[in-house]
Formats: sequence, structure tokens, C-alpha cells
Amino acid sequence: MDLHQILKAAYDAGASDVHLVAGNPPVMRVNQVMTVMEKYPVITKEIGRSFFELMANPDVRSTFERQKDADFSYYIEGLARYRVNAHMQRGGMGLAMRMIKTKVPPLAALNLPEVIARLTYLPRGLVLVTGDTGSGKSTTLAAMIEAMNQRYRKHIITLEDPVEYTFESKQCVIEQRELGQDMPSFASGLKHALRQDPDIILVGEMRDLETTALAISAAETGHLVLSTLHTVNASQTVERIIDMYPAGQQNQIRSMLANTLQAVVSQTLFSRTDRPGMIPGVETLLCTPAVRNLVREARTFEIPNVIETSRNIGMCSLDSSIAELYFNGYISREDAIAQSAYPDKLERQLAA
Repeated sequence: MDLHQILKAAYDAGASDVHLVAGNPPVMRVNQVMTVMEKYPVITKEIGRSFFELMANPDVRSTFERQKDADFSYYIEGLARYRVNAHMQRGGMGLAMRMIKTKVPPLAALNLPEVIARLTYLPRGLVLVTGDTGSGKSTTLAAMIEAMNQRYRKHIITLEDPVEYTFESKQCVIEQRELGQDMPSFASGLKHALRQDPDIILVGEMRDLETTALAISAAETGHLVLSTLHTVNASQTVERIIDMYPAGQQNQIRSMLANTLQAVVSQTLFSRTDRPGMIPGVETLLCTPAVRNLVREARTFEIPNVIETSRNIGMCSLDSSIAELYFNGYISREDAIAQSAYPDKLERQLAA
């Protein structure tokens, strides 16, 4: 069984993920639906192991032998880059492969609100792109970085786990550092990045207190910092950051976050009904003086109301975005309600 043939077939089918699990035939995810690749036989333990040996370098293999889990990237020239997780299940190898196409898509091709392109003109501050796993956060950030790469003459540093899209330095000088290979942790990479004369820093994920604190400090000191969180809306994002800190520091961090946060973009992907493919529903929070006051005064529960009343400047709630997708004929009613923040309210709106 040829690994590259499997991955090429999945690529041609428009798959976002490929799962190679011992005891099962290859499976791909196309438009969020898991589909068995019936052309190929069941993967044996030996074949699964051989796929891993083909893709993993000695350091990754050593990590896997110790932990029975390893994350790494794999690149097939002319096809795609893959974010791979190798793990054990029922005594056999499992490989979950997220496909990252090598060409960074332009922002205009991603069906995102126009306001997101405006965020690439920010000189400093913190911009967060949030959502569930597989919601398109990395693609949105890559498109934003590429837009700045074509416009500015600046120094961009990305800290990723692993490197997904690879950038070619155009107007900007871009350095991409990978967790494990180029740095021991996001916090370490970010701490040292601040001494490397950056203008723009991309942090793959603010996953712990130290990384979050350094990212906010970097934004405070005049850098533009882009990062992600696994949160589903803007108000939850603000609360998640504040809740990372001990109770005695939360008032201070509210003030710092109010000063540095520029925008929160929360995404969720839907299968299109008008044609094959995916389309994002997007909640957008822009940090106006009113929003900064709410963050500073611990009144984040009022953020949804500000979003609803500020559509004229580009803000949009998730449910408003979902409703617009439904009324434009892009998504089904069932998907719209299932992904809604307030299903009962949206159901009434769609029935009106």
C-alpha cells in the first residue's frame, strides 16, 4: 500500500483530514463527513508502522517511543503539507493527518467579512482568531500574514506547532519556528522573539498562562501579535484569558487586556448546500472604547449586546452571520440551528 497514493487520492477528493488506523481501511474527511476510501485495503499494524517510519525523523520516533504519541509535520512536494499526530490504539498505529495546502489562499477567497482585511492594517495590539479544532483558524491567520507580507517591509516571526503553511518572504522578512524543532515551548520562543527585532508575531496558540502573559506584554510594547484560542465567541475568549490568571491578578490583566486587545474573530465552518465546499460563520468583535470599558469593568456579559448594536462599523454576532448564510442559500436550516449560540432564538428568526 502506497502512502503517497492514498494522500493524493484524498487531496483530489478535497479532503481536509486523512485517518490511517491499523485494523481499518484509510478514511478521509470531506466537507466534515468521514468517508471510507474503499479502493484501499485494511491497514495492518505493520503497514501503519511503516507509514510512520516513512514520515517521522529520528527525534519524532524517539518522542513516540517514550510517550506513545507524537506531533510533527510532513511535506510532499507539489502536493501538500500535513500536520500529523501519531498515536497507539489497541496495540496498533493510528495516524491523524490534517492537510495544509502549500499555497496560502488570499483573504478574498475565504468568504470572510471585509473587516478582517482591515485588521491587517493595525500597527500594534493583540488580534485573536478563535474557534473549534478544524474551524479554519490557521488558514485565516496565514491569509492575514500573507496580506501583510505583500504590503509591508517588516519582520514577521511565527511560532507554530507544527509549521503549517510555509511562507516565502516577499516584502517582509518571515521566520517560522516550530515547536520541538526550533524552540522548546511557545513561551520560550515568544520570550526570545522579543529580542529578535520583530514587528509582527504569530503565536500558534495561547495555551498556558506564561505564553498568554508574554503575548499580551508583546502587544503592550508596540508589536502586532496574532494568536488563537479554542473558544467559540468573543465574550468567552475574554473570560478565558482572564481566568488563566490567579484571582489577585485578574483586575490588573483586565486593564492590560482592555488596552491591548484589538479584535476577536470567532469562526465555525459549515458544509455548503449550494455547491461542494465549506463556508465560515464569523463573529467579529472590534475593541471600541465601549468594549474596552466593559473588559476593564468586568462586564464582559454585555459584549454580545455591543456587537449587535455595532454592525455599522463591522461587528457581527455569530448568529447574525449564520442567519445571513442561511438566507443567502449557502447552508441548511438544520446546520444553522445546530451551530447557533442561541438555537431557540435563531429558529424563530429563520421561521419569520
